[in-house]
Amino acid sequence: MLSFDLLGNALVSGLLLGGFYAAVTIGVSISFGMLDIVNIAHPAFIVLGSYCAWLLNTWIGLDPILASVLLAPLFYLLGAAIYQTYHVSFERRGDQSLRGLAFFFGLLFITEVGLVLVFGVDYRLVQAAYVGTTLHFGVIDVPLRLLVPCLVSLVLIALLYQFLSRTFIGRAVQAVAQDPLALRLMAADPVRLKRIAFGISIATASIAGAILIVIQPVEPSVARDYIGRVFAICVLGGLGSFAGTVLAAIGLGIMESLTATFYGPSWAPAVAFGFLLGTLALRPAGLFGRG
Repeated sequence: MLSFDLLGNALVSGLLLGGFYAAVTIGVSISFGMLDIVNIAHPAFIVLGSYCAWLLNTWIGLDPILASVLLAPLFYLLGAAIYQTYHVSFERRGDQSLRGLAFFFGLLFITEVGLVLVFGVDYRLVQAAYVGTTLHFGVIDVPLRLLVPCLVSLVLIALLYQFLSRTFIGRAVQAVAQDPLALRLMAADPVRLKRIAFGISIATASIAGAILIVIQPVEPSVARDYIGRVFAICVLGGLGSFAGTVLAAIGLGIMESLTATFYGPSWAPAVAFGFLLGTLALRPAGLFGRG
């Protein structure tokens, strides 16, 4: 018999989980959706962000999300350095399709192994006032450990959208994704713009990592669980479309939550990716097409 209490809580949990998935995916929406760079290592940088937030939270008691904001400039510089290496070694030579993908696979495993060597394989979690608190609205429970990350995710995406749509550099980044040759004719440097955009995509991993460790304990191999999800959401929403990314993330979150609640967690990924395939069969370009 269908329990409306369970249904309501499953829908709320799925909605909040979708907000988290949007934060995890937005960096891939920039690097893959706008720049055509298949950064398969993005989830590993998210886990790196989780460990950085955990360190500051453990050592000095800093709120993990605040710590991630402070660390974002360092992640931006890391992303800019990675793109420069990728461009010089692969993109400039036209080898980005296969060798570039191998480069990011290498980064994924190097990051994971490095975290294992430094921190071990034990799960880590953070302390914050909102981690163990739950709001009650009748029969609906809203855990703050899901609500706060969801709100932070939406603020992050809104700020990125404003930057890309209202600033000169942001509009130039969107232009380089569409026609780099025309941009060169306007005396703009596509490589510099792509370096900036890729740096921003990695900077989002810092904040997404803090959100991740607020929601669940983290260990180095957790990154593998999100590789398929982030690219699925990015494609489902439409490459480079922020609105599509948010809607696709929420849809996937709700599907997973409903399936886990009524049929068991083991069915959740299968049903969610079945939903992805069905949607793409009807709309091959994703919900919003290419952004």
